[in-house]
Amino acid sequence: MIVILGVVILVAAVILATVGVLTNNGGTHVLTTDSFSVFGYHVTGSTGALFLYGVAVGAVAMLGLAMILAGARRASRRGSRARQDLKQSNQRVESLSQDRDDLIAQHADAATPDAPAGRGLFRRRSHHTVG
Repeated sequence: MIVILGVVILVAAVILATVGVLTNNGGTHVLTTDSFSVFGYHVTGSTGALFLYGVAVGAVAMLGLAMILAGARRASRRGSRARQDLKQSNQRVESLSQDRDDLIAQHADAATPDAPAGRGLFRRRSHHTVG
């Protein structure tokens, strides 16, 4: 949302600045009449006022650009956090899969009667007959 608003502000500032430059007729465009027009809107003022309008349009353009960059930075952080969480989740799954495979192997070793002592999950007791 903030990126879209930033783009709209930036595009409006660029259009306003472009129209202001294109309507300037160079030396024949004299500001002694104290008015000039942009989009058919007559603005009165001196060259100093025109300069201040340009500064204001530039500031608005910078605001739009800052909003775009802030939105992009936030999206980038969110994406990197999601990638990091996915990596941790994959590591956990891999660890649990390895533990599961180890337990299956230990159960299989414990189930075989000729397995060496101490390798199974439970140590086999020696069967002594009490007489």
